Formats: sequence, structure tokens, C-alpha cells
Amino acid sequence: MFQVIIFLIIWGAIWLPIAIPIALIIDWQPGKSISIKQKLIFLASLYPIAPVIIWLVTKIENTSWAYYGLNWQPSIFLSSTIGFGLGIISLTIIFILESFLSLIKLEWSNTRRLLPITLPVLILGLGIAIIEELVFRGFIFNQLEIDYTYWLAAIISSLIFAVLHLIWSPKETLPQLPGLWLMGIVLVGARLIDNGNLGLAIGLHTGWIFSLSCVDSAELITYTEKKQTWLTGINQQPLAGVAGIFGLLITAIVLWLFNHFLGIYL
Repeated sequence: MFQVIIFLIIWGAIWLPIAIPIALIIDWQPGKSISIKQKLIFLASLYPIAPVIIWLVTKIENTSWAYYGLNWQPSIFLSSTIGFGLGIISLTIIFILESFLSLIKLEWSNTRRLLPITLPVLILGLGIAIIEELVFRGFIFNQLEIDYTYWLAAIISSLIFAVLHLIWSPKETLPQLPGLWLMGIVLVGARLIDNGNLGLAIGLHTGWIFSLSCVDSAELITYTEKKQTWLTGINQQPLAGVAGIFGLLITAIVLWLFNHFLGIYL
């Protein structure tokens, strides 16, 4: 746990001198709501720092990227593709069910808007997923597993993953904390099924980011007058509602079935 705290402190200490002038340039202040554009600018300055720190740790401890789940073998691309498809399918099922219950309306005419945004959103989602999986399901999880059991390390690393999301939009993120924590648990399980590699987790994470970003950017759904926010998600955030939790549980069950009955290790 000590190594995890030191890592987070160093990461924050390096980023803070960069973040302050950026905040001034984009006119953002702590406590103010943050726009998607502002958040992406911050992420672009924050996320590249983490792999550098982890790379230095691998040199100091004489380990490798593979130790943290990135083996860069052909199998990681296969498992990432499978995870990507599963992530898209799980969210598609949720939105179809919500449409069936008349909670949302699918705007099929807006699908033409997808063409110009598909590649940028895919690249963005993949970049975020790789860094977050390397940090939380890779480095932090491995460090915690030294002192704790596998699933206790999963619980703690997922809690850290969820709580750190409060940095960006505390009020909007607070209702999502249980969903974010469960998402972390599912992704740890994906690494277990992927024989310790992060490919499946990266694919799932990318699929979820890609799907939600496409839905929002292309305005593929509109919420009806049946404002069942407890079901669809508070502030229209799936992880802050029963539907999003249900989708994560279904994903976890599918992964367990693949592993338990079919013996699939990717």
C-alpha cells in the first residue's frame, strides 16, 4: 500500500505544476463544473506521466511491462478485440431494453453522424483505457497483491479507481461511485480470465468508452418523459443507475461462464 501512495503522490506532484497554468489558460477553477473539452485537455497532460513513472519502476525493480499485464504479444490484440466487442454489446443491450421500456428513444436518423467521429473516439477511448488499465488493474493492483489477497487487492484498487474520479466532477461523480467500483472489480476479473494480461480489460474499457462517447456525441438517444433516473442513471450517467449496474453484472456473468464452463483463457 505504501508504494501505491508514493506512486499517486509522485504522479500528482509532477502533474500539478503542469495543471495550474493549463487551468488558467482554459479558465477552469476548482469547484466549477468542468466541460468535456476541459477534462480532455487535463487528461492529455496527466495520463502520459503515469507510464513514464511505471517504466522507471520497472527499471528500478528489474521487472517488465508484462509483469503489469502488458505483454504486447499477438494474444493481447485478440483478447482486446473480444473485450471491445463484449463492451459494445453489453451497452447496446442496455439501451435496447431501456427503449423497450419507453425510457429512451433511439434516434436512428442520427447514425449518419457516426462516420466522422468514429475513428477519433476510438483512438481516444483506447488511449484512456490503456493508461487506466495499466495504472489501476496493472501497477496499483500488483502492488496491493504483494500485501493482500487477490480479491482484497481488487476491492481496494477498484475503490481507489472510483474515488479518484471525484477529482473532475465531484457532484456528478458521487452517484456513480458504486458503479465505478463494480466496473473496477469486473475489469480485475477480466485480467484474471485473460491469464494475468490486460488485453481483455483494455478491450472492455475501450468498448464502454467508445459506445457512450458515440451515443453522446451523435445524440443517438433521447430520454423520454418517464424520468426513472434510478433506473437509467442520475444525470443520464449509466453507472449511476440500476441499468448500468445490471450491464456490469451481466458482463461479469458472461466472463465467468466463458471461463468456468468453456475453460476459455485468452
